[in-house]
Amino acid sequence: MIALFMIFDVQLTFEEVHEYFKLHRIERAPNVKALQALKSNNGLMKPLALKDLSSTPFLTGQSLKFAPLKNGAFEKVPLRLRIAANAIDAGKSGADGDGDESVITQGDEVTSTSKAAAQRVKIGTYFVLWWSLNVVFNIYNKKVLNAFPYPWLTSTLSLAAGSTIMLASWATRLVAAPELDAEFWKSLAPVALAHTIGHVAATVSMSKVAVSFTHIIKSAEPAFSVLISRFLLGENFPLPVYLSLIPIIGGCALTAATELNFNITGFVGAMVSNIAFVFRNIFSKRGMVKSNKVGGMNYYACLSMMSLLFLTPFAFAVEGPKLWATGWQQASETVGQQFVWWVLAQSVFYHLYNQVSYMSLNEISPLTFSVGNTMKRVSVIVSSIIVFHTPVLPVNAVGAAIAILGTFLYSQVSILTLKPSNKIATDGTFCD
Repeated sequence: MIALFMIFDVQLTFEEVHEYFKLHRIERAPNVKALQALKSNNGLMKPLALKDLSSTPFLTGQSLKFAPLKNGAFEKVPLRLRIAANAIDAGKSGADGDGDESVITQGDEVTSTSKAAAQRVKIGTYFVLWWSLNVVFNIYNKKVLNAFPYPWLTSTLSLAAGSTIMLASWATRLVAAPELDAEFWKSLAPVALAHTIGHVAATVSMSKVAVSFTHIIKSAEPAFSVLISRFLLGENFPLPVYLSLIPIIGGCALTAATELNFNITGFVGAMVSNIAFVFRNIFSKRGMVKSNKVGGMNYYACLSMMSLLFLTPFAFAVEGPKLWATGWQQASETVGQQFVWWVLAQSVFYHLYNQVSYMSLNEISPLTFSVGNTMKRVSVIVSSIIVFHTPVLPVNAVGAAIAILGTFLYSQVSILTLKPSNKIATDGTFCD
């Protein structure tokens, strides 16, 4: 059994240690009861068995004496390395304790290595699925919108498919249904409203312009995030964050100015989507305490269901059954029976790619996620240009490259310089 040891030299609050566990993706953190160990004669505290650990959150305001590094740099080395480096000492200090305590053995190290390799494979699988599903969704979504230019119904069907899939998963117990209360739904409501606006605005955009153009404009979301947080919420950011916005804004402006098939509705739709998703992240930040009890997959399921309730009446009001019936008949005559499969594919793949992205948030760090999100957008832009033979001028391609590069630089700078309280609202935690 792995032994944890404690020394009295460093004082940390429970919040700091809990944040450390989350930062390093350590699934289990010691609770208050497990930390009530006695100091032994050699200066080390009695080892804490892994069986005594739990994920119970730390109590506010209580303090914990945690083992420091020899060089005094607490945050620079992962916890598991400190455990391994001091396993022998911990074993010695536990000799006078209970007989069931033990230290890391060679078998434990092999097991740890195997788990690390399995985790890398798991994360790699998430990335491949995330990018692939996103590309497939965007292609089928654009095909549907080209034949059936009714983005409000298309958006509604996407949310309906996801809601149906998750309700069936809960009913058949393929996925454990979350325990929800009124407070959770209350905190989710503004997030779902912003998600609804952002989703339908992006779909309206793609019904009017090329997929590549919509995604290039949507890469400017960090700029809106910083500006809204600065001027509406009064948050301050380091200078490097502001500087990283220059290539984002410049690249998007160059792309819009040189777009061959520019459409004002498509451009405005992408911009509205950016603003809506920024507010979605801000609202999510404020309600995060109430939503921590729900995992990524179930959280997105609840978000889809509430968004569906918001969107459905507006879809009927803006477009309505008469337009849908006429448009559906024309699309079926033009495309044939495969049109139904296009609609089904874009609806299902929308839910699947979002579900995978939310699940990946629980497995990887914000830095890795930001890199993956940037590469995802690049893969969508390139694949859509190839599939739909979108004409692109060299200067247009340069503008797109500058905007995407700016988004990548922003994500790196924000992670390195922003406080945790600011990151949630600005690093694009949610996917779109």
